Order: sequence, then structure tokens, then C-alpha cells
Amino acid sequence: MFAGNCRMLKEKLKEDMKNALKSGDSSRRVLIGMVMASIKNKELEKRGKLSKTITDPIQLDTESQLNEQETLDVLASEVKRRRDSVAEFTKGGRPELAASEQAEADVLMTYLPKQISDDALRAIIQKTISATGAASLKDMGKVIGAVMAEVKSTADGQRVSAMVKEELSK
Repeated sequence: MFAGNCRMLKEKLKEDMKNALKSGDSSRRVLIGMVMASIKNKELEKRGKLSKTITDPIQLDTESQLNEQETLDVLASEVKRRRDSVAEFTKGGRPELAASEQAEADVLMTYLPKQISDDALRAIIQKTISATGAASLKDMGKVIGAVMAEVKSTADGQRVSAMVKEELSK
């Protein structure tokens, strides 16, 4: 489910947390609660930065709310954190913990926009390589940065990085 704006997305998260509480699904309730806390922390961080230039409390409250992309970035970060944990738990021989983290990542993915297909992502990467004049792996950073700015929350950074490396190695 992808919400058109972050208020709708936050409301969807709150509603899902209430439903999980009513249904007794404590793991889902805790997961959504952690995500809501991450969103709130990011808003507080933003508020701290804005408070240096904005003195009106109402304007500060309004402007410290995360916009749609910032909210999606928090969700994407939470998914990435769990995927990194899956890799570490798998490496450490803890498949039960890896499965738990993967299940959490799968739940969070339902709140993100549909992921871009490999073919569409490859086309964007090839176009970006041409536009930036990238010729070797030394140029990976500028290509990845430009691609991520275009695809935003519709492609995982590790996936983009792997494809860029593959394309630049040809």
C-alpha cells in the first residue's frame, strides 16, 4: 500500500497499529510502533535544526513534520536495517533471527511504493552512465547518486549499486 502523502501514510500506520493491538498481533504492533518512533525522532531532529531559524511555534510545528519523501526514506531505512540484520544473522548461523528480521522487512515493504523492475532500473542506469560520462568503477559514486535521486524509494541502494557496478564493468 502506497499512500499519496505522508499524513495518509502516518494515519495508515496508526490505524494498522490499532488493528494489531485489537487483534492481539503484538509483533506487528511493536514493529509499527518502532517505525512510528523512528519517524518521530526524525521529526524532532528536523525541528531542532529548524528552531535555529524559525521562532514562530506554529510554523515550527508545521515545518518540522516530515514530507512524503522523508517519511518514505525513514521506512526504507528501517527495511534496509532489517535486511542488513538478516545477512548478519545468516552469517552468524542464527536462521530463526534472520527469519524474524525478514518477516519484519516484508511487512514494512507493504508501506513503500512498488519497487522498480530490473529492466527499468537498468535502463535508468545506462541513461545515467551516458549522461554523466562515467567510464569506470571510479565513477560509481556519481552514477549511484544520480540514479538514487531519480528512483528514490522505488529501488534499494544495494540493488542499484550492484547493477551500476555490473554496467560499469562491461
